[in-house]
Amino acid sequence: MKKTITFAVMHFSVAFTVAYLLTGSLVVGGAVALVEPAINTVAFYFHEMVWKKLEDKEEVTEGQTNERSQQLSNGFSDNAGFSNNDITFAS
Repeated sequence: MKKTITFAVMHFSVAFTVAYLLTGSLVVGGAVALVEPAINTVAFYFHEMVWKKLEDKEEVTEGQTNERSQQLSNGFSDNAGFSNNDITFAS
């Protein structure tokens, strides 16, 4: 929790300092220091939603690929239903 609080303080400080240096206004600096982190929090929420969907989609794709690879390797290890006794040569 300490890390979260110190990060929030740092974030507010950076936002305030940048806005103040750009505008010279304490009011604008203060407003930006409050609004920007709030907007970033909402944006981060939606970013995480999209990221989770992409990770879930990737897991499904990897699972299907692994399943198909396993099916193929099982088919080849079983010689695809053939044995050496099935092959005869004409003499």
